[in-house]
Formats: sequence, C-alpha cells, structure tokens
Amino acid sequence: MSGWIILDKSSGMFSRSASSRVARLFGIKKSGHIGTLDPMATGVLPIAVGDATKMIHFVENMHDGVKEYLFSLQFGLETDTLDITGKKIAQNEIIPSDDDIIRATRELVGDIDQIPPMFSAIHINGQRAYKIARNGQNTDLPPRRVHIYELKYNGFNGASWEFSVRCGAGTYVRSLARDIAKKCGAIATVDMIRRTYTNGFDIKNAVRLDFLENLYNNGGDIRKYLMPVDFGLGDIPVLNLGDKDTKLYKNGGFINVAMPDGMVRVYNNREFVGIGVVKNKQLRPVRTI
Repeated sequence: MSGWIILDKSSGMFSRSASSRVARLFGIKKSGHIGTLDPMATGVLPIAVGDATKMIHFVENMHDGVKEYLFSLQFGLETDTLDITGKKIAQNEIIPSDDDIIRATRELVGDIDQIPPMFSAIHINGQRAYKIARNGQNTDLPPRRVHIYELKYNGFNGASWEFSVRCGAGTYVRSLARDIAKKCGAIATVDMIRRTYTNGFDIKNAVRLDFLENLYNNGGDIRKYLMPVDFGLGDIPVLNLGDKDTKLYKNGGFINVAMPDGMVRVYNNREFVGIGVVKNKQLRPVRTI
C-alpha cells in the first residue's frame, strides 16, 4: 500500500503529525511530506506513504518548488512569530492606503532578498531557529534570495487585508506580509495562510484528515483517495520494459535503449518500476520501486 494523499491540512496541526496520522490509517510506518506548512496554516500538504517516499526528491525537483497561497494580515500589529499566534511585540494605528499596498506588492515581485522569520525551521549553527527563539535568544538571520512570480492585493474584507501569491522555493508568507507592511511604513502580522498549490499538487484534489479518519472508522474505503506512486511525475518521459529487462533493471543492470539522454519513468506492463536515467543510449537505474 503505497501512494500519495493530497491532504487539506487543518489549522493547529503540525505537518509531521499529519503525515504520521495518514500513514497509520494505511497501516504503513514510512511516510513523508512535501513542503512543511506552519501549524496555523491550512491547505495542500502532499503526503507520501510507503514507496511513494522514494519519489519526493524527484517531484520537488520537477516543479522547482513553486507554490501558491492565499493569505491575510492585520496592519497595526506585530508579533514575534509574524503571525496571530505569537506574542505581541509592537502596535500602532498606521493603516496604509490601497494605493500604497498595491505599490508595495508590485515592488516585491521578482527576485528579492527575504529575511526568514526567527520562528522557522532554518538551521543556525546546527540548531533550529525556532528553538533558539523559544529560549529567548535573539540572533540575526541572513537574507535569502527567493522569487515571487505574482503577488496580488485582493482587498479589505472588513477585518483583514487579503492577498494571493505565487512564489518559488524557500519563500515565507509571514516574511512577505512583514515586508509589504514595511514598504508601506507600517507593521503587520498574518492572521490566515492557506496553500492552494504546491509542486504540482492542487487544492481541488485535496481531502481533509478528519474526513479520512471518519471514513476509516466507519468501515469506508480510504484507498480510493490514495494517488499512485508516480503521481506528480507526468512531465518525465515514459520508457516501457519487458519482463526480462525489468528484472535486470531492478537488479541494478544497465539496458541498451533507443531514447535520448535524460530522466525517464520506467514501467513494466503499466506497472511503475521506478526512475532511471538514459545516458549514451543506456538506461541506468536511479530509484526503483
């Protein structure tokens, strides 16, 4: 029993806990996920169980870590975590105009240097940044180059200012909200983050954990929500092998093939066998299932 569950993670849940709970439903110990979500955040969390964990690296590299989020913020408030769950560290009454907000979003599109939140999983001298922050220590995090493909201001809803963003790997939405406010001469903190797309996985295909658990507890078939191991690898060319060559491939052997150089998805009678690489007309195993 291996494959992908495209989870719509609920707020208040750690990504690792969500991954473990999904794996337990399928009776599998081995699991992993793509793109950690903050506990307060909701949305798409692709979870690999069983042999699908072997494909995480390839799926991530295929899509360059592109993600899409909806988020909202409150101006006039800043917390230590840069979200509404944190400790208040600053407050004022500065509310920027819509024109200022739109200008700020335009200035943040493209390659930008972004300072990650102190409450993040980034390593600092062998320690996670959030552990250092929880111990009351203060350290300066170096900026990191990230790419913002699109950033839109979607208006004020009566309580919060709403935005949508399409961004590259390593981008922190909490930092983006801080930077929008800074460019407006204000302060802000995020009160909602929802990921709608990540690395080829879309929210329209996602399912909630409480739904899966209720279905399982009532004797329903949760397997129909398990995507195949090769889900998300669609842009990699396909190579079909016969039984003899498949056995050789699985044992680490090289096979002569009439294909151009590059990564391939290897199949045997429609069964996914793994990822290989063709070099000089020779197929070599990279990862087998």
